[in-house]
Amino acid sequence: MDREIENAKTETGTEAGMRSGSTNEAKQPYTSGHLMCRTPLWGVAGFLACAYFAWVSFGHVTRNEYDWPHDYWTAATYIVWILLLAGLALDTRCWRERLFFGLLVINFVIGCGLTLWHSVPSADVRNARIGTGALWAVAALVSLTTLASTPDLRRGGAQQ
Repeated sequence: MDREIENAKTETGTEAGMRSGSTNEAKQPYTSGHLMCRTPLWGVAGFLACAYFAWVSFGHVTRNEYDWPHDYWTAATYIVWILLLAGLALDTRCWRERLFFGLLVINFVIGCGLTLWHSVPSADVRNARIGTGALWAVAALVSLTTLASTPDLRRGGAQQ
């Protein structure tokens, strides 16, 4: 039964190729090299998330809270996010999106390092919270740059 279905699909594809004039014609999915620039929602969501994390980081500093989690689940979570964001940074060809995802990767690498460093001094955690808060704020601003319309997106081109 399965072979009959496969054979029918193959015959149908061959007949369709012959009608269109070419048997090697295959439809390619649309890829523009942009992940966030296609929809303003992603730029706004990135801004709101990064602004929130900047606020949280600076809030810890103003309240003199310099503890940091040192469990392996937190480290594993950081590693998953690092891999995901690095993949997104490599998948896009838009420099604004690469910068955004690159800033997030740096932030998560710092967080993972602090999680794995069990005897981190409070002064270093304070400096890290200030630095990562600044990185979150810059990432929020970079996320807003993806809201600008680009000429290649209007034409349907692949690169910026």
